[in-house]
Amino acid sequence: MATSRAEKVMEFLTCVICQELYTDPCTLRCDHTFCRKCVTAYIQTRPDAAQSQTIPCAFCRQDTKVPQPSRPVEEWAGQIKPSIIIQGLIDTQADVVKTGSASCCSVCEKLGETTPGASWCSECQVSLCERCVKMHVANPASHDHEICDLSGEVKVKRKRKVVCREHKDDVIKLVCKDCHKAVCQTCCVVYHRQCESVVTIQSMLPNLKYHLRKHAKQLSKKIHRKETIVKNTDENISGIAKNKIAVENHINSAVERVIANIKQKGKQLMNEVKDITDKQTKQLKADVKLEEIEIQMCRQHCEFIDKALVSDCEMDLYDAYQAWESGAVELGDVRDTDTADTRTIDDIKFAPDTDNVQHILDDLQLGKMDVAYQEQGTCLPSPVRVDVIDGKMAGDEVEPALCDVTVLVVDGIQTGVVTDWANKCVKSFYTRNNQPCHSRVPLDDSPFGVTQLKENQVMVVVPEFSQIVTVEVTPDLLLLSTITTSKMYFSLAVLSPSSLAAGGVACVDILDMGGHVLRSVTSHNNETLFIRPWYMCVNTKGNILVSDLEKKSVTCVTSEGDVVWRYALPGDTALNPYGITTTPTGDILVAHGTNVVRLTGTGDYVTDHQDIGCYPWGLYVDRHGTLYVCGGGQTREINFM
Repeated sequence: MATSRAEKVMEFLTCVICQELYTDPCTLRCDHTFCRKCVTAYIQTRPDAAQSQTIPCAFCRQDTKVPQPSRPVEEWAGQIKPSIIIQGLIDTQADVVKTGSASCCSVCEKLGETTPGASWCSECQVSLCERCVKMHVANPASHDHEICDLSGEVKVKRKRKVVCREHKDDVIKLVCKDCHKAVCQTCCVVYHRQCESVVTIQSMLPNLKYHLRKHAKQLSKKIHRKETIVKNTDENISGIAKNKIAVENHINSAVERVIANIKQKGKQLMNEVKDITDKQTKQLKADVKLEEIEIQMCRQHCEFIDKALVSDCEMDLYDAYQAWESGAVELGDVRDTDTADTRTIDDIKFAPDTDNVQHILDDLQLGKMDVAYQEQGTCLPSPVRVDVIDGKMAGDEVEPALCDVTVLVVDGIQTGVVTDWANKCVKSFYTRNNQPCHSRVPLDDSPFGVTQLKENQVMVVVPEFSQIVTVEVTPDLLLLSTITTSKMYFSLAVLSPSSLAAGGVACVDILDMGGHVLRSVTSHNNETLFIRPWYMCVNTKGNILVSDLEKKSVTCVTSEGDVVWRYALPGDTALNPYGITTTPTGDILVAHGTNVVRLTGTGDYVTDHQDIGCYPWGLYVDRHGTLYVCGGGQTREINFM
C-alpha cells in the first residue's frame, strides 16, 4: 500500500517531456509544470514560438506570454515563475532515507568500492560507511557535522541546495544587502563588487529566524483576531436575519392598521349613502300615499256629480252645485305646505378625490426606519499591549525615569535600549534562552535621546555635558566613544552615514559624525521654528520630524531647513508632543498626554490611540509595526490589532 502510494506521488513529480523527476520545475499559464530545461528544448523545436513570442505548452498547446521576449530564446524559460509547491514535494520525497534503500558510501564509491552506507552526514549530504565516518569525524573541517545513524527506521534531513540560475555549478550562499538579493560567489564577484554589504546566508540565520518567528507569532494573533471577527460577523448575520423578521412583522402590522382605517372610511361613506337614500325614499313613499288619497277623493266627487246629472230630481243638481260652490268638496292638494316644499333627490353621485388620496398615500409615513450601526470596518486597529518591561535593575539609586527608546535585533536577539535620566545610564533589555536579561552603561550625566546608528550600535545625547556617546549593543552594552559638541542637545537622529540631526535649545542642527555643526535650522519666514525640540526622527523621504513641547506642534523640515508642513491641534486644544516615530506604512505616531496621536505622512490627523496604559515619553516602531513606548519606569510593547 505504501509503495503504491509512493509510486502515485512520483507520477505527479515526473515531467511529461523527459519522463524523469522534475529538475527546476516551472509552471506555465495553463498550470502545467515541466522541467525548465525541457521547456527550453521544446521551444527550440517550435519555430512558431519565436514568431509569436510565446511559450507553447507541450501538453495542451496553450500559449504563455514571455515577459521579456527581446531576450534570447534560450532565456525565455528562465522568465517563467518557479513551481515552489512541486519543488517542495520533491524535497519532501528526498528528505526520507531509509536503511532498506540506503545508498553506498559516497566516499568509497568515488574510490571504486561499493561499501554499504551506515551513516548520513546532513551537512555534506553524503552517506558514509563505518570507516569513513571515523575519518569524517576526525577531519577538523567536518568534526562538528551532524551524523545520523542509518541502522534503523530513521528519517534524515537532506538540505536543499539552491543553485544559481546563471552559474549552474555555484550554490547560492551569499546575500547582497544593498541589492536585497541572494547570490552565488561568482555573481558576487561579477555583479556586486561595488556593493558595501555582502554577507553569508549562514550569518543571517539567527536574525532571519527571529523575524520569521515573530512574523509567525503576529500571523497567529491575526488569524485568531480574524477568526473572532468571522465568528462575531456570523452572529451578526443571524441577528440581522432575526431582526429582519421582527421588522417585517411590524411593517405588516402597520400596513394592516392603515388598511383597516381605510376600510372604516369606506364603511362610513356607505352608511352616509344609506342614510340619505333611506330618508328620501321614506319621504317619497309618504308623498305617494297622499297623492293616492287625493285621487280617491276626486273620484268620489266625480261620482257624486255624475249621479246628480242623471238624477230626475232638480234638488240633487242644486245640492251638488251648492256643495261645490261652498268649497266643501274643493279640489286641491291635501299635503301640507311643509311637505309640499320638501326637496326631492334627483340623482346621487360619488366623486372620488383620487388625486388627493394619491398625494396622501405618497406622503403617508407608516413609520421611520432607525438603523444602528456598530463602529467597525472603517475604524483603525486598537492598541493591544503585548509585554511590559520593568526598567529597574541592579545598580539603580532611584526609581528609573526612561526618556527614549529604540529596538535592535542583534544576532537574532531582540534588544530594547532605553535612556534612564534619573540613574544617569543607558540600559538594554533582552531575552536569552527564555530568561530575561539586562545590561547598563553608566554615563557622566543624565542621557535623553537615543537613535540607532548601525545594526549593533546606538548614539545617545547627554545634554548637561554637551556629549554624544556611541554605545555598542552585543546585546550587552559597551561604551565605544564620546564626542563633545558646542551646544546642549536633547534629541538625535541619523540622517546619513556621515551626518546627524540634533535638537537643542531653539534650534535643530545638522552635524557631521564628529559633532561639528554644518548648518542650523532656527527660523522660517522670520518666524522662530523651534524652542524645545526634545524629540525627533527621520522619515523615509529623509525629512526631519521635530516634536516641540514649547511650540505645541510637530514640524516636518528638510535637511536644508525648508518647512514641509506643521501640525498643531485646532482651536484652543493644545498639543503636548513628546516622543515621535514613523510606522512601516508611512504614518506618524506622536506621544500626546496619555494618548498617541496618529498622523499621515503629510501631517493630516488620523486618530488618537487612547489605550496605551501609561504616560508615553519615547516612542519607537520596528519594521513589523510593533510600537515600543517608554515612560516612567517601564517600557511597553504594543501591537495594533
